[in-house]
Amino acid sequence: MKKATAIICVYDEEKTIKDVVSKVCDYFFDEVIVVNDGSTDKTDDILNELKKIYEFRYIKLEENKGKGFAMATGIENATGEIIVFVDADLSNLQEDHLFELTMSLVHKEADMILGQATETLIDYSINPFKSFTGERSVFKKDILPIVDKMKHSRFGVETLINLYYQSEGKKVKYVMLSGLKHPTKFDKISKQQALKEFMKEGHQIALTAFKNFDLITSSIKKKLKI
Repeated sequence: MKKATAIICVYDEEKTIKDVVSKVCDYFFDEVIVVNDGSTDKTDDILNELKKIYEFRYIKLEENKGKGFAMATGIENATGEIIVFVDADLSNLQEDHLFELTMSLVHKEADMILGQATETLIDYSINPFKSFTGERSVFKKDILPIVDKMKHSRFGVETLINLYYQSEGKKVKYVMLSGLKHPTKFDKISKQQALKEFMKEGHQIALTAFKNFDLITSSIKKKLKI
């Protein structure tokens, strides 16, 4: 079986990081990497305490570099052929969820597996944002070519990955992660702050799409040929 690395990127998630890391470390991953993207709350203290109990590689970035940079850092330090990304703000994360993300790729059911939490604000069956999920698994060799681009994409990183895989004609599969809860920003911060964050993230997503328009045109050309 191929070696699998789990990567958890975290920024100010002191309420959930302990449970997420412990669940991931209890699973059969060959390697677990936690990238702390310049957290300013108690995340660092919690992770240092967890290091005394669980075996994982802890990479601490001194300042916030953005989700894309954190994910790219995890990939560069991973030794596994399979990379499984897990968000740090999940609730009710279970072994079955990690199994779905990992084994679907091991069995080569697709080139990228996207996990959809069922306990979300929008019904997962009609969720237009489901491709932005942070729960995804990929082969390291497939994602390495865009690692440098990921570093500058910030919250647009999922958009970049999706566009790249489409342009390469890669097969993508969705798996339902029953019972998994992924909170919205409205669950974590004030309404006013959440709206500001949505605007900022929307700008980063749009900017990423604009900067990678060549991937969009390449994807369209591939579909026209088909």
